[in-house]
Amino acid sequence: MKITGQGLALSMLLAAWGLASAADRRPQSSESSSYRWVDEQGVTHYGDRVPPEATRKQRDVLNSQGVVVRHLEAEKTPKQLADEERQRTELARQQQHDQFLLTTYVSVQDIEALRDLRLEQLQSQIRGAELYIESLGARLGMLQERARNFLPYSERPEARRMPDDLAEELVRALNEVRSQRQTLEAKRGEQTALRAQFQSDIDRYRELKSPRAIMR
Repeated sequence: MKITGQGLALSMLLAAWGLASAADRRPQSSESSSYRWVDEQGVTHYGDRVPPEATRKQRDVLNSQGVVVRHLEAEKTPKQLADEERQRTELARQQQHDQFLLTTYVSVQDIEALRDLRLEQLQSQIRGAELYIESLGARLGMLQERARNFLPYSERPEARRMPDDLAEELVRALNEVRSQRQTLEAKRGEQTALRAQFQSDIDRYRELKSPRAIMR
């Protein structure tokens, strides 16, 4: 049978494909690997298996020629994992706040205007609390003056025991004064924190709007 040139080429291609397929079916020789790690005392070890305690350390995978083909990181402690998660959360929070600053304000003057408005509102609340404490103080003074006519504050032998309603009013007034003073201190602390927060926002906004940050 006569084989044309085209048929001969096709036969050779089929034969080559058959050889390649047979080669693929042959079992591949696996290259053995070993490990290298350093223990707690700084001693370097080699072996085809890594002991459980060594998995917490950095280690290298070596081929049969002793060449490093892969580096395995140390197993992380719960504290390291928690620190990384905290860092990721903080980075996400910072990115979200940066986006808020850039989309909310057009200029530093906008931030300062909002700061001044919020501080003015707080100052009004503080002034109201101060006036209320003054009125409470005046009422407390009147109650204390009345209480001096009764035991145990009066030194007169004929003095009677303080009436229950007066004692209750004194306790309520004292508690209210104490509560309002705590509220006032909290408002003043809020005022200080607000100034610091707005200053931080102004500094960050300027940083985000700087030419270097825009070019990145």
